[in-house]
Amino acid sequence: MTTNRQIGLLSLPVLVAALGYFVDVYDLLLFTIVRQPSVMAVGATAESILVDSAHIINWQMSGLLIGGIIWGIIGDKHGRLKVLFGSIMLYSIANILTSFVHNVDEYAYCRFIGGIGLAGELGAGITLVSEMLPKNKRGIGTSMVAGIGLFGAVFAYFTFKYTKDWRLCYQIGGVLGVFLLVLRIRVAESYMFESAKLANIEKGNFLQFFNNKKRFSKYIKAILIGLPTWFVIGVLVNYSNKFASELYGKNLIDSGKSIMFAYVGIAIGDIVIGYVSQYFKSRKKALLVFYSMNAIAMVLFFSVFNSDDSKMYAICGLLGFSTGYWAIFNTMAAEQFGTNLRATAATTIPNMVRGALPLINFLFLDILQKQLGWSIIQSGILTGSIVMFITMIAFVFTEETYHKDLDYLELDQPMP
Repeated sequence: MTTNRQIGLLSLPVLVAALGYFVDVYDLLLFTIVRQPSVMAVGATAESILVDSAHIINWQMSGLLIGGIIWGIIGDKHGRLKVLFGSIMLYSIANILTSFVHNVDEYAYCRFIGGIGLAGELGAGITLVSEMLPKNKRGIGTSMVAGIGLFGAVFAYFTFKYTKDWRLCYQIGGVLGVFLLVLRIRVAESYMFESAKLANIEKGNFLQFFNNKKRFSKYIKAILIGLPTWFVIGVLVNYSNKFASELYGKNLIDSGKSIMFAYVGIAIGDIVIGYVSQYFKSRKKALLVFYSMNAIAMVLFFSVFNSDDSKMYAICGLLGFSTGYWAIFNTMAAEQFGTNLRATAATTIPNMVRGALPLINFLFLDILQKQLGWSIIQSGILTGSIVMFITMIAFVFTEETYHKDLDYLELDQPMP
């Protein structure tokens, strides 16, 4: 039976998890990059494109939320590898189907299927790698997975830039998934999961996060410490062209290019934070360093320094780097729960953070701008301040998990 001490940082499980996340991010961000030409091609008009785009992305995000729960349960009941095979198979099929859609509803339904598939990839990969690596290498290993994987956004940007064919871009994503299916055949299952299978306890019960006060508190805090990542990408970077118009007027900002710069930063940050965590021997100290940089980057974003397109792209890159703690955030999610709930936690928590984006947008767009009539700058500053405040409160009360031994089980104790 394989043990975690027999797995190195450059082993096949780490490589396969990293490449899986690469394809995951490629697919997740592809719609944002090809949004305008693809939605117009399936029947949207200049007047309806914003509504139609929101319709499609909402279906995709709904798929992510539902898929996160489904794949998490499967991962704890039937194994991490079952999720890695099933999820990539589903979103590969969804990608290929997306390339043949002819109207907005078909596009939305295909992205819903794709979202369900995408939801399982990172959580299962992080769980597998965390359980197979020795604890003093977990942070670096999962950082490598996320760092390599996040370059999928850069690949998506350049794939569309040079092909100019959004349908072909989706087909390429499908083919990449099939390639990964073949590569994963040789990957072994986590020995911790194999051992947990023998225990006569409940596995993968999503409701266990809510029937125990301490476990519920850990679960909510694990979600909240990741909120700034999607505020940065979903609001600041995604609307960078609109912010630029308010900040310095005439501009040629391409939001797809802003996302590319941000994801280069995120990928580098995700690799660096693993070594920062290793240096401090602390997940929380590493997070605090990156939260501090994130706050500085946000101040620069809204300052008079942000006065032309070059500076806007540079700040988007810095914002990305400062939110490059997706790997450590997901690792902490996996480390806080026992083997029989670990995949469910590591799969649902990041998708709950992704699913929080519509709520953040509701505050930013609907309440502050539409109802209260605030400017995009005022709305962005207040929304970002609220998100960071909530995150810091959760961070203060989150446990340190750097030295934690993961070979344990969650026993079902009802909430008092």
